[in-house]
Amino acid sequence: MTLVKENGTNLFPALSDFFETDRWISPDKLLRGFQNSLPAANISETDKEYKIELVTPGFKKDEIKVSLENETLTISAENKSEKEESNKKYTRKEFSYGAFSRSFLLPKAANSEKIAAKYEDGLLKLTVPKKDEVINKATKKEIKVA
Repeated sequence: MTLVKENGTNLFPALSDFFETDRWISPDKLLRGFQNSLPAANISETDKEYKIELVTPGFKKDEIKVSLENETLTISAENKSEKEESNKKYTRKEFSYGAFSRSFLLPKAANSEKIAAKYEDGLLKLTVPKKDEVINKATKKEIKVA
């Protein structure tokens, strides 16, 4: 008998006999529906800019929206797909829906007027330049340890 577990505790113990791994549905598939799925993000910084990369497979460029409000950069996407087939004996309709929304608070050094976004092969790349005064001020200083 396989118990449905997450972090070492039994979830749904009354259903554990029903959802054994040799049955038609596994505990992993059951729990996967309850997990919050956000696209993975990589954020990096150079002397001149910030870069944000989001993995967004399955979305088209026109389904992705990037907005900025009160120094909060929000990236969201939504797609819907429907397919219907009919014949004399049955009707089958399949549909899928996918959506996400992620927000990032931009630092004060960010130049929000010059944000650029590019989407290619399921990867959204955003470049957020730093303000000129921040770039010019950036100096490296070594502090002596006493």
